[in-house]
Amino acid sequence: MNMPNERPKWLMLYTAVALIVSGSHSLAANPPDADQKGPVFLKEPTNRIDFSNSTGAEIECKSSGNPMPEIIWIRSDGTAVGDVPGLRQISSDGKLVFPPFRAEDYRQEVHAQVYACLARNQFGSIISRDVHVRAVVNQFYEAEIMTEYVIRGNAAVLKCSIPSFVADFVRVESWIDEEGNVLSFSDNYDGKYLVLPSGELHIREVGPEDGYKSYQCRTKHRLTGETRLSATKGRLVITEPIGARAPTFSTDSNSFSYTRSVGQSFALLCQAQAYPVPIMRWYKFIEGTTRKQAVVLNDRVKQVSGTLIIKDAVVEDSGKYLCVVNNSVGGESVETVLTVTAPLSAKIDPPTQTVDFGRPAVFTCQYTGNPIKTVSWMKDGKAIGHSEPVLRIESVKKEDKGMYQCFVRNDQESAEASAELKLGGRFDPPVIRQAFQEETMEPGPSVFLKCVAGGNPTPEISWELDGKKIANNDRYQVGQYVTVNGDVVSYLNITSVHANDGGLYKCIAKSKVGVAEHSAKLNVYGLPYIRQMEKKAIVAGETLIVTCPVAGYPIDSIVWERDNRALPINRKQKVFPNGTLIIENVERNSDQATYTCVAKNQEGYSARGSLEVQVMVSPQIQPFDFGVEPANTGEMAGGFCMVPKGDLPMEIRWTLNSAPIITGEHGFSLSRLNPRTSSLSIDSLEARHRGLYKCIASNKAGSAEYSAELHVNVPPRWILEPTDKAFAQGSDAKVECKADGFPKPQVTWKKAVGDTPGEYKDLKKSDNIRVEEGTLHVDNIQKTNEGYYLCEAINGIGSGLSAVIMISVQAPPEFTEKLRNQTARRGEPAVLQCEAKGEKPIGILWNMNNMRLDPKNDNRYTIREEILSTGVMSSLSIKRTERSDSALFTCVATNAFGSDDASINMIVQEVPEMPYALKVLDKSGRSVQLSWAQPYDGNSPLDRYIIEFKRSRASWTEIDRVIVPGHTTEAQVQKLSPATTYNIRIVAENAIGTSQSSEAVTIITAEEAPSGKPQNIKVEPVNQTTMRVTWKPPPRTEWNGEILGYYVGYKLSNTNSSYVFETINFITEEGKEHNLELQNLRVYTQYSVVIQAFNKIGAGPLSEEEKQFTAEGTPSQPPSDTACTTLTSQTIRVGWVSPPLESANGVIKTYKVVYAPSDEWYDETKRHYKKTASSDTVLHGLKKYTNYTMQVLATTAGGDGVRSVPIHCQTEPDVPEAPTDVKALVMGNAAILVSWRPPAQPNGIITQYTVYSKAEGAETETKTQKVPHYQMSFEATELEKNKPYEFWVTASTTIGEGQQSKSIVAMPSDQVPAKIASFDDTFTATFKEDAKMPCLAVGAPQPEITWKIKGVEFSANDRMRLLPDGSLLIKSVNRQDAGDYSCHAENSIAKDSITHKLIVLAPPQSPHVTLSATTTDALTVKLKPHEGDTAPLHGYTLHYKPEFGEWETSEVSVDSQKHNIEGLFCGSRYQVYATGFNNIGAGEASDILNTRTKGQKPKLPEKPRFIEVSSNSVSLHFKAWKDGGCPMSHFVVESKKRDQIEWNQISNNVKPDNNYVVLDLEPATWYNLRITAHNSAGFTVAEYDFATLTVTGGTIAPLDDGTGHGNVHTRIRLPAWMPEWLDLNFMVPLIATVVVVAVGICVVCVALSRRRADDLRGGQKDVYYDVVYNQTMGPGATLDKRRPDLRDELGYIAPPNRKLPPVPGSNYNTCDRIKRGRGGLRSNHSTWDPRRNPNLYEELKAPPVPMHGNHYGHAHGNAECHYRHPGMEDEICPYATFHLLGFREEMDPTKAMNFQTFPHQNGHAGPVPGHAGTMLPPGHPGHVHSRSGSQSMPRANRYQRKNSQGGQSSIYTPAPEYDDPANCAEEDQYRRYTRVNSQGGSLYSGPGPEYDDPANCAPEEDQYGSQYGGPYGQPYDHYGSRGSMGRRSIGSARNPGNGSPEPPPPPPRNHDMSNSSFNDSKESNEISEAECDRDHGPRGNYGAVKRSPQPKDQRTTEEMRKLIERNETGPKQLQLQQTNGAGFTAYDTMAV
Repeated sequence: MNMPNERPKWLMLYTAVALIVSGSHSLAANPPDADQKGPVFLKEPTNRIDFSNSTGAEIECKSSGNPMPEIIWIRSDGTAVGDVPGLRQISSDGKLVFPPFRAEDYRQEVHAQVYACLARNQFGSIISRDVHVRAVVNQFYEAEIMTEYVIRGNAAVLKCSIPSFVADFVRVESWIDEEGNVLSFSDNYDGKYLVLPSGELHIREVGPEDGYKSYQCRTKHRLTGETRLSATKGRLVITEPIGARAPTFSTDSNSFSYTRSVGQSFALLCQAQAYPVPIMRWYKFIEGTTRKQAVVLNDRVKQVSGTLIIKDAVVEDSGKYLCVVNNSVGGESVETVLTVTAPLSAKIDPPTQTVDFGRPAVFTCQYTGNPIKTVSWMKDGKAIGHSEPVLRIESVKKEDKGMYQCFVRNDQESAEASAELKLGGRFDPPVIRQAFQEETMEPGPSVFLKCVAGGNPTPEISWELDGKKIANNDRYQVGQYVTVNGDVVSYLNITSVHANDGGLYKCIAKSKVGVAEHSAKLNVYGLPYIRQMEKKAIVAGETLIVTCPVAGYPIDSIVWERDNRALPINRKQKVFPNGTLIIENVERNSDQATYTCVAKNQEGYSARGSLEVQVMVSPQIQPFDFGVEPANTGEMAGGFCMVPKGDLPMEIRWTLNSAPIITGEHGFSLSRLNPRTSSLSIDSLEARHRGLYKCIASNKAGSAEYSAELHVNVPPRWILEPTDKAFAQGSDAKVECKADGFPKPQVTWKKAVGDTPGEYKDLKKSDNIRVEEGTLHVDNIQKTNEGYYLCEAINGIGSGLSAVIMISVQAPPEFTEKLRNQTARRGEPAVLQCEAKGEKPIGILWNMNNMRLDPKNDNRYTIREEILSTGVMSSLSIKRTERSDSALFTCVATNAFGSDDASINMIVQEVPEMPYALKVLDKSGRSVQLSWAQPYDGNSPLDRYIIEFKRSRASWTEIDRVIVPGHTTEAQVQKLSPATTYNIRIVAENAIGTSQSSEAVTIITAEEAPSGKPQNIKVEPVNQTTMRVTWKPPPRTEWNGEILGYYVGYKLSNTNSSYVFETINFITEEGKEHNLELQNLRVYTQYSVVIQAFNKIGAGPLSEEEKQFTAEGTPSQPPSDTACTTLTSQTIRVGWVSPPLESANGVIKTYKVVYAPSDEWYDETKRHYKKTASSDTVLHGLKKYTNYTMQVLATTAGGDGVRSVPIHCQTEPDVPEAPTDVKALVMGNAAILVSWRPPAQPNGIITQYTVYSKAEGAETETKTQKVPHYQMSFEATELEKNKPYEFWVTASTTIGEGQQSKSIVAMPSDQVPAKIASFDDTFTATFKEDAKMPCLAVGAPQPEITWKIKGVEFSANDRMRLLPDGSLLIKSVNRQDAGDYSCHAENSIAKDSITHKLIVLAPPQSPHVTLSATTTDALTVKLKPHEGDTAPLHGYTLHYKPEFGEWETSEVSVDSQKHNIEGLFCGSRYQVYATGFNNIGAGEASDILNTRTKGQKPKLPEKPRFIEVSSNSVSLHFKAWKDGGCPMSHFVVESKKRDQIEWNQISNNVKPDNNYVVLDLEPATWYNLRITAHNSAGFTVAEYDFATLTVTGGTIAPLDDGTGHGNVHTRIRLPAWMPEWLDLNFMVPLIATVVVVAVGICVVCVALSRRRADDLRGGQKDVYYDVVYNQTMGPGATLDKRRPDLRDELGYIAPPNRKLPPVPGSNYNTCDRIKRGRGGLRSNHSTWDPRRNPNLYEELKAPPVPMHGNHYGHAHGNAECHYRHPGMEDEICPYATFHLLGFREEMDPTKAMNFQTFPHQNGHAGPVPGHAGTMLPPGHPGHVHSRSGSQSMPRANRYQRKNSQGGQSSIYTPAPEYDDPANCAEEDQYRRYTRVNSQGGSLYSGPGPEYDDPANCAPEEDQYGSQYGGPYGQPYDHYGSRGSMGRRSIGSARNPGNGSPEPPPPPPRNHDMSNSSFNDSKESNEISEAECDRDHGPRGNYGAVKRSPQPKDQRTTEEMRKLIERNETGPKQLQLQQTNGAGFTAYDTMAV
């Protein structure tokens, strides 16, 4: 039986799908790419979308695919959905959007429609499930409650009746009685009142008192959320029973039907009344039978009185229910059919498959849900007529590829799934590449026809002549071969061609992929000849097409005959000149005959050929069935298959479920009653006889089939009978029980009551027990689930099946407690116990920290076991606990069924250790913030810390204490006295006891911030966004120091936001008032202002809040909810809601309503304004029946606000005005033609005209004649000759008849002069449309009508012609057609004329655009409309683009005379043009205006102002460049030596505001520098020559100019007797070096002696600071202290007392200095740990000190590490791992990062190339700059670097440290290192700024700084701009970057040291000059070692060591130490 096509319309009419299908076939036959796929829905719309008209809706549809699919929305009929303005639109992201709409705009075809989403790409199309969209217009409704009549004692049900039009959206929320009690949904089923899930109120056992109560229901609309009470109150009428009464129902119907969803709760009512009160029982019918069983009541299914309540419905609840009501008098019952629907879902397996040609493909549709009515399939959005779940394609062809979809449907919903079929393998359909052409020839010669075809697979080529295949014979030879490239060449040879060989030759190339063919005629001169035609058999109803096979040439005619009559002889026959005969819808009676073809030539020779046509009739089967009711087994069944139509002989066969039926097999009996009838009989039905029977009849003409289904009732029988099972406890048990039968048996499980089978009860559904399709699942089975179970299968046929099985559960060991904690005090005994339950025997083992515990190995442990009834108890005893016993003890129990374990966390407790690392985080005048490291807590939580503190002179017996909770490691000690020295220590305490005291720290409290508030604060508004604040200082006594300034804070009043503060410097004049203007504030907003004074310590208290409003502004939002209502034909009411208060920006004084007729709205001058103070107003004096557009705006003192969105209303219609003009023209002696013009103001739609006529002078009756509204003339007839008549006309609208026109008198006459009935008129035509101008004329004789156009006689042409009625028709009007048109009518009596004016409304012509002004970033243009525009202009569109950019547009209003185009590029060329637009459309473009913004390329600076040269660097002052009017964007810096060709790029992104230093230049060398300056106007390139200074600061001679002068390389000629080494080029540098070394030694010695002698605590700090500056200078540069701006340039500031950032380039470490004596001389590598060795502060000595043992604990066996050079105590050994700990709050040791040093190369102690250290031997070839170009960093990130060259490297720069004169403790300050990435080396720079702080010299302090500037290996973006790696914050310069602790790998051992220069880098970072001066970071010549240009000067490590031992290098090392800080790249040098 064929299923009807489910969706015939979806796809038939959807034309777009055809494009997809055709597109998909155009693909080359290539295997699909793996990443390409057809569309798949990601987000499919739901089946139903209900929404309110006030909210609107958005329907989302998303799909994926490659390429990305296109989303199209279609209707149910398949047509594409378009936008409906205001009602429906499709957004750019594919959403179907329904905006909110007014009720009157509701449109059924939009808002109550079935839509679908179609996704398509080149691989196919898919369609979503049906989307039923339903918009609900908010309608007024009322719920009502009817009075219920009930017999006392029965249950009553009150129903809340909701109108049907809202019933789908409104549900009952609750009930309310007359006392106001709310009755809502509840699970309490025992009370008197129960609100049922479906909303009814159930009242149990009503009594007389219930008759006095009334009830209301409260309903809620689910779309709008609106709730309302019922309009009526319901009550009960209680009737007293009179005698016994049998049960009766309140309705006559005894059958109900409900449909509910899965998961829904509802009630089945059984509203019966009886007395005595009846007993009600519910039954459910077993599916497909008449048997029923009682409904099982449980937690989910309840019965209250007669109502059955089902919660959380499941599909299994579906079925037929019966409520049986009985009492002592009688009984009654009612049936209820319940259908529980489950959401439909579908899935196709497989979702995608790739199949080769000719192979089968199978898709299986797997679906769920209930009910399922139909299954259908689609391919690429078209139905394929398949309705089975399995779709099988036996042999895949090319056209089969694409997207397949399976749809499942029921009445409520649908679901779909999609799958893609791809073609495998490479394929190409056959293609004819070369073929023969038509040819005409004489008989005799041979003919050679050739066809070449290609394809994959290779095609076969065959030949045909006139449709008949050609075989090889003696004259025809066919051959073919395959070429090298795979093409097939086939040829046909015809030997000695005859005239009879002529005809249509065809070559056909065919493969399994497709077919291609080519045909052409071969004409051979000769007489006509017709080849023999074979008999043609055709099936009735088809179309016969046959071509006469004619040879000979030329042929004059070919005709077909039948019975000597030339065809065609009826409508079905068609004959074509080429000899083709077509007969449609062939029938045997009329078309079976012999047809003759006759061919003739011009000479009269002819040939004839006959064709016999036989018409065959295909079979047609008469429908049959096996009856409606199912048959039972053992019964007899049969059927007849009759074929009344069809040709004999005929074959009739039967199939069952597609398998053939054979007589005698399986009880079948087939017999052929006659040639057209076959009977099927089954003597005894069995289960296997059930199925689909099909009768198939076939003959030569075709076949037919018909199907019928036979249902056989079969009692249940086992498919899988359950058996006894045993399961391990905790496993998921599954017992299968499957039975077959018809109807399908219902399989249920029950469990035996007790331990023996016999009595069973239903399984209680729970989380772990469920039955699915007969299979019993018990998840996590336990002992409680053990027992006997019964499986029962029933289908109503027979008694059913049942089986009893035993399920046993085997329990492995189990510990009830898996983990517990147990504590014990150290030194005391402890016992640990484990109890395991389970099947015995059980073995128990003990583990300690996952290691086997054996008491034999430790006699402190003892294990004992005790056997219990439920299991085993094991005890582990410990004699005395130790700290090592704090461990995880695990006992493992094992039996035959499994194992389990339990853990005991043993905690041994003791007193805590003492806290350590006590340090000061912060301090003030009265408090100090401390932190410490938490000690070992003794495994008992620390209860508290006790901080003990005392004045420094007091003893520890006179102490104060602060108690701190034990969970913290920071605390504040308060109530201290300012500027006082305190000693502080700390102890820890837990439940066990108290620890020892920590080491004490010493601190000094500081000054305090001001304590007074500013006075006389005033805040006054200046304008809408500005306020002025004025104030005076606090009282002088409360300054607490010198006030530096004020913080003025402001914020929005009445908010919790923070104040925004601005800083104002202090005015020193006594009593002077301060003031500040706060700008950029919000309009008309109240601000709160506070002020506080601050000194160098901090800020004082905030003043009291002063509040003030800014000046009023204009409202920023329009009035909302604007609405208009038409009152009369000339009045409209407009209403609105005020704008939100926060957007009013002031006090709204009035509202303005702007209004105008909609068609004049564009014209600002035509708009009217009305002011009002209220929120609505009435507009008067409007035009009648006119659309008006309105906007509303609010006005404040600041001006007019934003206008609302325009709204529209139409005034009501009224009676029209009188027709404007009337004519009465004589047409004859009894007729007059009356014509008129319509009213000027119709005031509505004209429905008709009334023509009044009256004979003048007589008391005759006035005649009226109604004329349709479109007719403008009326012919009055039957008038009397020569009698005057009066005429007038009125117009009517729906409102009524209007005023009458003027009267006009005319008199019928024989004389009919020529007159024109039409009137002069003005016609408006739209551009390119047709226009018609009337000229209706009368006259006898008939007048001649002529037209003049603009005064010129009209002559007809292609566009203009005269119509028969005299009208002039102009086609496709253009602008030139505008003007006057006059019509002239003339006859022999008179002539008349009228003139029409034609106005052509066209798009605007090109406007005039002129340039008005230019700036650097804006253009001002003037716009003027074209003079020839007729239609009103609505506005302009301005188009503009830069020279190399995209077009942009800007809308300009028609009133704007000038328009600014802003935000343009400076100094750039622009093109500008404009177009106008009106209501016709957009017009022509203006001429393009070429212009440019102001501004030029950068301008060159003067060289002396730009370049500043030193010996090894050059400073570039970029501020010297002039920007040419356009801001500079960046500079590119390149350099090279003068004799080189290639340029090295130093940086490609130098910011214009900075200075820049190019580093690593060689002294006394000529360089070329190329600077490229960029701004938006272009770029300028400048090249400079410069020479670096010599080492001593001198200049070098200019280069040789060709004359030999000035060449620095010219050697001085020496006499022959002088040795070569006395050359001055060698001696001068040597002597200079010796002098420098000598002076350096002297300076160091003097400095050392003065340092030892001075008491630096009270000594000359200025001198000391100068020395420190010297110590931190760059290499080879002693700072020139003659410069007066030295301090400023270095950024020097006074040492801070609080947490302030370090001062770059300074070193105040007094404490450090006192301890070491030479604080500035430490190695740049210094990293040491005071906890390892207290003796850290040794004097520096000249000879090396052998190092016994590992001083630092980090040496790894390198011999070089055991020597300590002077100044090098802290040299880092190769491959040593050390920690860099955080600074201050970062000092937590747990946060330390490990670093690893790099190995010495080839065993040398010096740094390897790229890893330049500080202490290099002189002349070591390390090229220790280890830099690429120059170093720079952003100002805000001074201590952090980024990767410069792309390698992985580390540069560590010392960071700031604390220093304080009061700091006298025994500890040194630890260095702080900043980690940066450089070229690939590891670079350490010398000591940096340090802090003075007494809190930082305490013993055991951990003052490491840990700062990593950037992650390792961060790639350097060569062209990108460089962002700061982190912000420098006070107290911490920690970088938030990655900071990976993994160091870079060491370089290869065989690295060539001589090739390690880093000066060939092409990259650089930028730095400002000030930063260069101030920054204490790695810059310049970091190694501070002069390069040795000759390899012979290089010394090995061993040589260096010997020099050191001889004290040859000591002084130089000290000098190196001083100069190695690399903090300042010097270019002023000082002669030594």
